[in-house]
Amino acid sequence: MDDQELGFKAGDVIQVLEASNKDWWWGRSEDKEAWFPASFVRLRVNQEELSENSSSTQGEEQEEDVGKNRHRHLESKHQMRTNVIQEIMNTERVYIKHLKDICEGYIRQCRKHTGMFTVAQLATIFGNIEDIYKFQRKFLKDLEKQYNKEEPHLSEIGSCFLQHQEGFAIYSEYCNNHPGACAELSRLMKQGRYRHFFEACRLLQQMIDIAIDGFLLTPVQKICKYPLQLAELLKYTTQEHSDYNNIKAAYEAMKNVACLINERKRRLESIDKIARWQVSIVGWEGLDILERSSELIHSGELTQVSRHGKSQQRTFFLFDHQLVSCKKDLLRRDVLYYRGRTDMDEVRLVDLEDGRDKDWNLSVKNAFKLVSKTTDEVHLFCAKKQEDKARWLQACGDERRRVREDREMGMEISENQKKLAMLNAQKAGHGKSKGYSACPVALPHQSLHPLHQRHVTVPTSVPQQQVFALAEPKRKPSLFWHTFNKLTPFKK
Repeated sequence: MDDQELGFKAGDVIQVLEASNKDWWWGRSEDKEAWFPASFVRLRVNQEELSENSSSTQGEEQEEDVGKNRHRHLESKHQMRTNVIQEIMNTERVYIKHLKDICEGYIRQCRKHTGMFTVAQLATIFGNIEDIYKFQRKFLKDLEKQYNKEEPHLSEIGSCFLQHQEGFAIYSEYCNNHPGACAELSRLMKQGRYRHFFEACRLLQQMIDIAIDGFLLTPVQKICKYPLQLAELLKYTTQEHSDYNNIKAAYEAMKNVACLINERKRRLESIDKIARWQVSIVGWEGLDILERSSELIHSGELTQVSRHGKSQQRTFFLFDHQLVSCKKDLLRRDVLYYRGRTDMDEVRLVDLEDGRDKDWNLSVKNAFKLVSKTTDEVHLFCAKKQEDKARWLQACGDERRRVREDREMGMEISENQKKLAMLNAQKAGHGKSKGYSACPVALPHQSLHPLHQRHVTVPTSVPQQQVFALAEPKRKPSLFWHTFNKLTPFKK
């Protein structure tokens, strides 16, 4: 290296002092200042600002140096903001080109070959990408209006994200559909004529040398990248900048969009397991569990006590909106019989102290009640241990909070998705002996924080297998699915 070049190792932190040149930046590492290639480093999103104390010096010459450094720092920050703005604009234009190529290069040609592709196959492979293309064209058009070509650092693009934040929700359907698209493509690519067809489409459209599955991954990657780009932009937007408040709000909005997409995907995975669980229950009555619920909150054994003191041991499953009661088979303990359900929206939780209950004149321990809000109906439950009761009380509180957050987020599973989950579960369970041990162990849940606390951590490079995992932290694995394995003495 030359004397004017800065040497550093991977992981070193460099203070950028000058960034007017896009290829070579001037910076300080330890005690040396020199040039270094900009492409060798990545800007830190959460670096601390220069403090007043760190730049306070004594003497006129030192004060003059501080003034120059601050001026240089301001110019550098303007350049940094310019770089981020230009990256956002350039990547958006490239992304639109990719979407256009998919719609015109692949989908249009596939529709001409009805002998190779059915309508259902095309829906599986491409999902709603045409809707995304239409939405992104409008979004880019609005971005271009707010882009200041002469002085990019003065651009005010935050309002564009806020204006279109609800529109980004269409990515949820695409992301949920993407695994199925990959599976269908993988099946077709085993045949030479499909491999040749897709390659011919790519060449005819003069697309870059990326396979079709790579192109179809770009929307998933794009929605993951927005929070990172806005975080970078916010870092280099001063509080005095006219766009600061909008950028800050846009950053939070896009984090929530990513969180919502992530949560919807997790819920879809959850409803498949819940559907299989219902199919395994003997004597199920009434509406399907998915008609009102999409997530299991807690499960375990409780003793249900009547007003006359009669007690029954039952296994309970607490979902959002409802509590399902089941009875175990005396011989095959992995078989459950349906015994009823309680509407959690219509009851309130009452914690009971150990001792004699004055309303029922019964002696109770580790007990709580679910009291109807509209009738005189009351359900009394007793747990074996104090810690079991505490878990149920916590779970009931979590259930109400989850219902409230779902309503605030607009979290809904479509009727078609519910029906498909039940249909698949019934097909899978046809001819199999009953027993809820057949249900697979669920993946760990992701924590869904209150709206004002939700945030996501977006990695610099997201593996394709984990491209949906944007929200943090994770919940503990559900005890419900874990119980399936613990209570299965009869395994084939």
